[in-house]
Amino acid sequence: MLLVILNGKKLDIPEVREAIYILRDEGYKIEVRVTWEYGDAMRFVKEASELAIDTVVSAGGDGTLNEVVNALMQLDISKRPNLAILPLGTANDFATACEIPDYPLEALRLAIEAKVTPIDVIQANDRYFINVATGGIGAEITAQTPVELKNFLGGGAYTLSAVIKALSSITPNPEGRLTGDGIDIEGRYIAAAICNGRQAGGGQVLAPHAYINDGLFDIVIIFEFPFTAITQVLMEMLDDTIEGEYVKRLQSAKVCSSPKDIRSVNLDGEPYRTKDIKFTLLHNSLHVKLPKNCPLIKI
Repeated sequence: MLLVILNGKKLDIPEVREAIYILRDEGYKIEVRVTWEYGDAMRFVKEASELAIDTVVSAGGDGTLNEVVNALMQLDISKRPNLAILPLGTANDFATACEIPDYPLEALRLAIEAKVTPIDVIQANDRYFINVATGGIGAEITAQTPVELKNFLGGGAYTLSAVIKALSSITPNPEGRLTGDGIDIEGRYIAAAICNGRQAGGGQVLAPHAYINDGLFDIVIIFEFPFTAITQVLMEMLDDTIEGEYVKRLQSAKVCSSPKDIRSVNLDGEPYRTKDIKFTLLHNSLHVKLPKNCPLIKI
């Protein structure tokens, strides 16, 4: 049985309603709950657990998915339903990288028929995420990009906002320190990402070799650089085999971050402000319905 947790802003999509009717006519049991405000997903996931429902479907964007994941991770693993995804948002970065269909009938059929795959979840203090945490310009862009611009341009809105922000910024880049598992680096950075998945910001690939079941997350940091080094920085960003001077790529299972000037960190698209943040990878802690040949699964 499926419990579809549908973002209330996506209530009027006819393809979603049609897909549910088709599958019900085929004999599948599907219940729908619609979110109105933050906290609804937590309540619906708890309801699914109490009713021993097999799978909850996050039907919305990356923000809805993050809320559902956080609700699932509050439950004891023995009472935690499986997770499936019906991507209906602007970016859908995690679902896109996993190659989950964006057509509602196909996505819901996958939620019913696919085998479950255990994946890693990253804990950030008392919060959880399954895709990417960002800091620096990346976090500010996600928090400040207007909803109207995201709806009009889709994922390209994040890229446009980033360019505008970078060209117009007059404030110093944030400064911080990252430690753990043999890592100890600090300095001013333009952008930083702790990646379980591979992409964020509407299709920007940050960690092309990341897997969501390998017990590691990938770290990408772009440090502050002089304008004269822009060609070198672009080269380091585009070629992940380069041991960069300004673009650093690392792997770890446990990391602590200590920002020196507090700015927003972004967890799967959701802003989060804190003085210190500890990232811990929880290996194979969530069971997800994924395509058979999902490229983010390491075999």
